[in-house]
Amino acid sequence: MQPITTALCSFGMSGLVFHAPFIAANPKFNLYGVLERTKNLAQEKYPLVKTFRSLEDLLSDDAIELVVVNTPNITHYEFAKKTILAGKNLIVEKPFTATVAEAEELIALAKQKKVTIAVYHNRRYDSDFLSLKEVLDSGVLGTIVEAEFHYDRYKPELSEKVHKEVPTGAVGSLYDLGSHLIDQALQLFGTPNAVFADVAAFRPNSQVGDYFDLKLFYPTHRVILKSSYFVREPLPENILHGRKGSFIKTKADVQEQDLQAGKIPNATHWGIEPDADKGILHTEKNGIVIKEKITSLKGDYMLYYDAIYDAIRTDKPVPVSAEEGMEVIRVIEAALQSNLEKRVVPLSSN
Repeated sequence: MQPITTALCSFGMSGLVFHAPFIAANPKFNLYGVLERTKNLAQEKYPLVKTFRSLEDLLSDDAIELVVVNTPNITHYEFAKKTILAGKNLIVEKPFTATVAEAEELIALAKQKKVTIAVYHNRRYDSDFLSLKEVLDSGVLGTIVEAEFHYDRYKPELSEKVHKEVPTGAVGSLYDLGSHLIDQALQLFGTPNAVFADVAAFRPNSQVGDYFDLKLFYPTHRVILKSSYFVREPLPENILHGRKGSFIKTKADVQEQDLQAGKIPNATHWGIEPDADKGILHTEKNGIVIKEKITSLKGDYMLYYDAIYDAIRTDKPVPVSAEEGMEVIRVIEAALQSNLEKRVVPLSSN
């Protein structure tokens, strides 16, 4: 097994919490370098890591095989394009790009340069989503009529990260949190026929969207995606209603809080939810109405990196393709158009 020599393009929350712990704990990878323009935070935590002061210096290092583009959203296209031109494999944090046109260009360029490109939609490996998908795939609810997914917070203050509050491309909760919900909806149900959206900013002095309510139209059902920064007492954040019954599940994946607490991803009980957060299944089986709690599946973001290794070393499919990342952006663009024009916008993938 030849470890993949990997570098991160930043060491903020994304690098510190969602990437470095998995790269460092996985023997299939070598956490080789981190781009930090003035600080040495990565070296303080990982003493053997090499610090780069510019993207150009990082990309010129022949030892690096894989680059994680985990910089602010608006820079994803620029950093990804330079990485591809340097002949490096890459993971691009969600949202993939600001526009579909940028995504299409990067996909074509990656094919031309014969590099592996993937998007980091890690929430596919949340215990909540995995459990929801298992119930849906089992058919126990019958034909789905409605699904509703939330990503709510109580965070009325503006972010200390200035780039998150400047109204530029790919900024706002629809890109940040909405990309998670949209990706999950597309994984469960495919591309919708049309989108209707209400996007707003409710925080005092906010210049970017911090609220959205999307309705995705499918031939047999509807999917509602919502997020607000003014939710102190959240509703269940995963809801499925079918012709036979319902499944209700709180957002309870423990991985982010464990990572923020400094826990190592390969711990024995990694990704296991508390029993109190089991989902509720209320449906009909063999003519008998039942209501029971369902034990959640284990969440594990490490599965993403295992799949990246297989994609680079054995040419297997990446865990989240650039094309899938682009479809999320396609829905976001339709949602923004819908909000602007106050109408339902037809949607079809190309």
